[in-house]
Amino acid sequence: MRGPPPPPRVLRRAPWTAAAFAALDFETTGLDPSRDAVVSFGVVPVLEGRVVVGGAVYREVAPSVPLTGASVVVHGIRPADVAGAPVLEEVRAELAAALAGRFPLAWGAGIEAAFLARIFGGRPRAWRRRIVDVLRLAEVADAVPVGEERSLTAVAARLGVPVERPHHALDDALTTAQVFLVLMARLAPRGYDTPARLLRASRSAPRTSLRGPGRVGAGAG
Repeated sequence: MRGPPPPPRVLRRAPWTAAAFAALDFETTGLDPSRDAVVSFGVVPVLEGRVVVGGAVYREVAPSVPLTGASVVVHGIRPADVAGAPVLEEVRAELAAALAGRFPLAWGAGIEAAFLARIFGGRPRAWRRRIVDVLRLAEVADAVPVGEERSLTAVAARLGVPVERPHHALDDALTTAQVFLVLMARLAPRGYDTPARLLRASRSAPRTSLRGPGRVGAGAG
């Protein structure tokens, strides 16, 4: 099936609060989309600058490859938990609907981009250009000190964002959405105030600390 349609291009240069975002997290059997599979996904909308918990979507998925012991340790989803779960093809339309017309948010967008390409087709690089990488925004906002832990949980703790269940797809998506809003309180006054500027910052080289949108690099990260 086709992937979710992107937001109208006119919204790329609109104020960020006029655009719709959707924080996305996948839990998987591993990090290689060519051989690993999605085990669960969570999507949390961010509309008009607010997290909309009532619009969240969470699904556990029967993976197309066996769960590994290492992955179970990370996300806690056991084979028995997904024995009766739908396969990805049965919930792909639900995932597409949750992302349709919204700018995806992800923490370290490379993994989400790679699995979106696997699910919906297209090249990971093309998906990467559609995703606002909240980790990159945290670096731009100086919320990731050099040498400090860069995980979502660690950065959320530094910003005062509560974390309930790390590596649970819905909770990680919610944390990503909340961290995004905290970062926007810092970044919007510095000129990172449209989706286009956030997407450009998301493609900047890692470990940059940029002071204005005119200095954001165009690297793919």
